Amino acid sequence: MAVTVAIVTANAYYIHPIIGEVAASFGVSDARIGIVPALNQLALALGILLLLPLGDRYSNRTLCIAFVCAQCVFMLGMALAKGFALFTLASTLLGFVTIAPYLIPAYASKRVAPDRLGQVTALLTVGVIFGILVARVGAGVVAEQFGWRAVYWCAFAFMASVTLALPMVMRSERTPPKRPKGSYLALLASVFTLARTHRDMLVSAVIQGLNFASFTATWLALALHLTSDAMGYGVDAVGYLAGISAISILSTPRIGRWADRIGARRARVIAAIVQLCGVMLFYPLGWSAWTVLIPLLIVNIVGPSVDVTGRMTFLALEPAIRTRLTTSYIVIMFLGGAIGSVLGTAVYDWSGWAGTCALLLGVSLSTVILSIWAERNWASRV
Repeated sequence: MAVTVAIVTANAYYIHPIIGEVAASFGVSDARIGIVPALNQLALALGILLLLPLGDRYSNRTLCIAFVCAQCVFMLGMALAKGFALFTLASTLLGFVTIAPYLIPAYASKRVAPDRLGQVTALLTVGVIFGILVARVGAGVVAEQFGWRAVYWCAFAFMASVTLALPMVMRSERTPPKRPKGSYLALLASVFTLARTHRDMLVSAVIQGLNFASFTATWLALALHLTSDAMGYGVDAVGYLAGISAISILSTPRIGRWADRIGARRARVIAAIVQLCGVMLFYPLGWSAWTVLIPLLIVNIVGPSVDVTGRMTFLALEPAIRTRLTTSYIVIMFLGGAIGSVLGTAVYDWSGWAGTCALLLGVSLSTVILSIWAERNWASRV
């Protein structure tokens, strides 16, 4: 399931290292190209809001298979698109049906003991990290050799493979759990009701929204920065640099087990503070692909654990509401990602790397403050 999550998640991140090449191909500005990942993130948030709650009523397995098939179709549309509008539309529709990576953790959480929840959540998060890693490294290398469109043909091949394999990866439920009754609109309304009654989940979602905004802004701005005339690197260098994410594959499961021992909220505070220290190094060390490795290494070690610990705060609750709580959490997270996509490219276009670093510092500091506040208010919980 972690491999499946990796391949499906990767679709949103192929554009990160090649965003400059795509912009040049379609003849659009650095600021305007940011609309592609931004609309993808907004559509994903909308799709999660409207579609993910169905996971508490229908089989997670059936829904995953259906949505992955739809993703495969829209990925083909991106590979074939001849104009910027069609490319953006296909990317947006792809985001709308990218539901499987958020159904699978809820599916898995119902099949593990509570004392292994952090470990399993971390393992699935490693799938997300690996997908992002493959997308960013692979996209940069493939685009440098064969052009950016080849990246999306490779992505389509991966999606076709997942579409065929997923029915064998996810087993049918022998004893379906008790599911909520009522109309679809009532089910959708219950998402907001549950969110209001689980305010600690909302705080976790806002923290992760800030964390994800920082992540998207960092990589989109970094791709523009390194491939600028002043820096002179190629898109393959951006892809190779993204390989630093591999450290998260080793660190995140260990941090998940550590969070099981000391508590999710306390672990999140420590991770957020360490991440802030890394962000503070982006400006002084961001003028070389070699020196920028240092802050990237720091934020990639601890950044994913902010998400892992945030999910732990509500995935330990009763199974019947986990998917709907996940809905609120992921919607807010991707709203943050969409804002980060727009700001990352727009701020860089307006004030360069210095402005981007100031933006990242403000977002990271807000993450620390909220994490400390949440730990003090709900310290007695997970």
